[in-house]
Amino acid sequence: MTQAIVSLGNPKIISTTKALAAAGNYDANDVLSESASAGTAWTFSGAALRNGGFGVITKVVALLETTALTPGITLYLFKATPTSALNDNVANTAVLHADAANYLGRIDIPALSNTGAGDSEATVPTPTSGEFHFEYECAADDTDLYGIAVTRDAITGETATDDLIIKLFVRQG
Repeated sequence: MTQAIVSLGNPKIISTTKALAAAGNYDANDVLSESASAGTAWTFSGAALRNGGFGVITKVVALLETTALTPGITLYLFKATPTSALNDNVANTAVLHADAANYLGRIDIPALSNTGAGDSEATVPTPTSGEFHFEYECAADDTDLYGIAVTRDAITGETATDDLIIKLFVRQG
């Protein structure tokens, strides 16, 4: 399988942005989403070249529109929209057994760093962790990946509508 990954082409950056609802302080393990009552999965459009296609994620970048907050984030990835909790600021329920067939795995994004500028930032792989490869396959009728972003740390001092941007650097097969 490693040979296939090395030969994958078509590098692409897939970026998804959500203005977080942030209706109140977050507890550790709360969902990060755009609505407290009608949250949606994080959709990474065009992750594959064709329906049922595959690829590898080689890098993940998270940017939060403030330097005041520096949580760690876990991104759960699926090949179909998960049934787990999607509303902002509720306890994470991923991964539900009902989602097991579509669950691809999780990526732990380290604690964001205050850049001293406009955003907090974190990257996987970190400068000291070496190479990163997360293989995926999209659903037979889809080219997208779907995610649930969850804070690993309690967050206080949040501001509603601060953007959280998650970028996937992929190589499509």
